[in-house]
Formats: sequence, structure tokens, C-alpha cells
Amino acid sequence: MSPEILYLFSNTKLFKELSALRTAAPRLCYHPDVSEFEDFHYQDGELQCESVPLTKVAQEFGTPTYVYSRKTILDNYHELENKFSAVDPLICYSLKANANLSILGLLQKAGSGFDVVSGGELFRLKQIGADPKKIVFSGVGKTATEMELALDWDIYSINIESQEELDVLTQVSRRKGQKARIAFRINPDVDAKTHPYIATGLNQHKFGVDTQQINSMLEAIRRNPNLQLVGLGFHIGSQILDVQPFLDAFTKLKGWADRIRKQGVPIEHLDLGGGLGISYQGEPAPNLKQYAQVLAQKRRDYRIVMEPGRFVVGNAGILLTRILYRKTNQGKSFLVVDAAMNDLLRPSLYDAHHQILSVYKDRPWTTADVVGPVCETGDFFARNRQVPDAMPGDLLAIMSTGAYGFCLASNYNSRGRSAEILVNGNSWQEIRARESFKDLVRGEILPKT
Repeated sequence: MSPEILYLFSNTKLFKELSALRTAAPRLCYHPDVSEFEDFHYQDGELQCESVPLTKVAQEFGTPTYVYSRKTILDNYHELENKFSAVDPLICYSLKANANLSILGLLQKAGSGFDVVSGGELFRLKQIGADPKKIVFSGVGKTATEMELALDWDIYSINIESQEELDVLTQVSRRKGQKARIAFRINPDVDAKTHPYIATGLNQHKFGVDTQQINSMLEAIRRNPNLQLVGLGFHIGSQILDVQPFLDAFTKLKGWADRIRKQGVPIEHLDLGGGLGISYQGEPAPNLKQYAQVLAQKRRDYRIVMEPGRFVVGNAGILLTRILYRKTNQGKSFLVVDAAMNDLLRPSLYDAHHQILSVYKDRPWTTADVVGPVCETGDFFARNRQVPDAMPGDLLAIMSTGAYGFCLASNYNSRGRSAEILVNGNSWQEIRARESFKDLVRGEILPKT
């Protein structure tokens, strides 16, 4: 517990005044909607992850802390398996959503493959002994060194996104005398109707091969026996709730695959990328049944590859934080918490909405900003929103932070990154320790005088 909170509870008079203020506040009928977080629920007056009260997690590990539900992660993964069973896709979980080794190991045991976008993510997969035949390597800026790592491990597919990248891989494969299995990530020019920062499927975006260059790239492959074109793919964006853009892109992709096959190139698979969204504020879930039915009818003998990330882990995690202060400024109310934009960047980066719940059931609502301690006006989790009418020392849960939460964390303002906890039924385990002050300067070197 922070020194500020210890002071608060040691000051009996101040604590009584705050308690009286809370009691006098108007009690609104408060029924938190946690239906989309089935493994986060209220019991005995407290919010729990599976069967673990979040107050116990905070007591043992402090705050801010990420808490993940093992059950939710596996349920989400198996939902994809079941909904697309008629297609039998190679599901390659996307590490960029959440790359903690324990979560990767959990998904590997469940049968998942993986989608990586860096040499560092490949290294993580080596630590858990992942099957290289279930790994695809995406990204617009792979270095020659990263390509060498992928070739040495003989992964399932290196997804090429430009003529220039193909030229570099050609040189690397010739130098090493190794064959590279590759796929072209095509830019299908399909509007995914998502936030512009996470839309990737239009011509104006940096991602994917210009379809006008496909024929020249095919010719380059024919000249280099070390390159084997085995697939075509796309990735049109993230947090997509309507499956129609996926179906539109799939139609275009399959059309290109059919034409390339007629040229004698044995395309094996179609990679449909990731991007399936989750509910952050009650939005309807993607219609996976419709998506799967169309694929089953039209894919012919192409193997389907999918790269889900957020869908698997997004609603499986929360960021647990404690209120430090309540303050007002010319009538505007603020709840100052110990988490900050360095812990969860999405609200500052995308103005993303995350539900914020009190860990204690039946708290009334108030209109306030929920903000962190970082010296930026952009350091917020909610602005002018109905949020729990909580007091200093109270715990809040920022929901749906299992994806693009910890993985976007930084040490801005020399703040240590938070702990990560994985809950399994009524037990919990620390899967990443909170960073210390010494961790902040590890690797830094003072100049010699």
C-alpha cells in the first residue's frame, strides 16, 4: 500500500470524514453490467476473477496490476476452434496483443500456432518450445537478421509485404542457401470501418503488397528457386465487429489465389489475418457463424490461417488500480489513481473506451475524470464519464485490458511496469514481477570520467 494510503488510514479523523461523505452521497441504483466478463463477477460484495477476490490480489501484489483469467483465455480460443470447425483453420495467436510467456505457453498447450511481427517475438516462442510449423511472420519492416532467424527455424510462412522486402529475402536466402516458404500479404483496399490508427486494409495504408506488383513479384520468385510461394493473405485492421469486410477481402484474396494457381504456382493457404473485435461497451459480437459458413462454402481446398489476438485475450484481463485522491477544479471532479498512461496507453492513444468498475459492489455513480499521476493531460482512463463514486483507498477495475494493455506499457516518468497475475479457479500466480527502481536503470551505463 502506498505511503499516501497508509497516511490516510492512520489519520482517524480524516478517515471518518471521508466515510461520512461516502455515506451521505446519494445512493443510485447500481447494477454493473459484467455479462460480457463472465469470469469477472461480484460475489460476497466484491469483484472476483474466477474465484479469486481482487482485493486479495491487491493485498499481495499491490497496484497497479494486470489480472488475467486463464479460463476466459481458453474459452475464447476454443470458441474460435468450435465456430470454425468446418474450416479447420490453423489458428495463429497474434503475440502483439499480449506476449507474456505464461499466456503463450497456455495457448500452445491448447494447440494454437502463432503470428509474430519481430525477432523478439520469435525469441519468446523459442522459450516455450513452440512448433515452427505453426508460426507465421508478418510486418512491413522485417530486417535481414530477422529473416535469417525465421529461415533458421524453418517457420510455416514469412508474409511478404513489398517488392523491396522480397528483394532482401531473396538475398538472404541465397546467402544462406535455404529455402523460404513465403506468402504475399495483399492490400485488398477494403474499409474495415474501425479506428483509423488500427485500419490496415486500404491503399493509403503502409501494409500489404500493391496488387499491381503481384505479377512482377511472381516473376522474381520464378527466378529464385530458394523462394517458395505457398500462400496469400491480408490483414485489414483491428477491433472489427462486422464480418462483411472480412468476407469482401476473402473474395478478393481467393480470386487472386485462383488466378495465380492457373499460372502453375501451388498456393496452399489463405491467411485471413486477425482483427476480430470484442465488446468494450456493449457492442454486439462479430457474427462468427456467418463468417465460418461462407468460408466453408467457398474456400475449396485452400487451408485457412487466422491470426486472432484481441479476441482471445482482450476480455480476459483487467487493470487493477487504487484511488489516491479525489479532487475538484472549478466544479470538475477527478479521481486520481495509481495507474497511468504508461500502464495502459489505449485511452490516450486511441481515446479508447474501457468500462471502469468498482471492486466493491453497489457503489453509486458520479461524473468525473479518472486520471493517472503522469505529467501529461493525455494521462486519463475516462473523461467526463459516469464512474464509480469511489474514495481514496478504494480499488477500481479497468476492464477489457488483456489485449494491448501491458504490451504497450513503458517506463515513462521513470515508472516501473506493473505486475501481471494469472488466475486459475481459486488460485493465482505472478507471471511477471513488478519492476523495481533498479530495473529502471538496468542496462544504463554512466560515462567514464
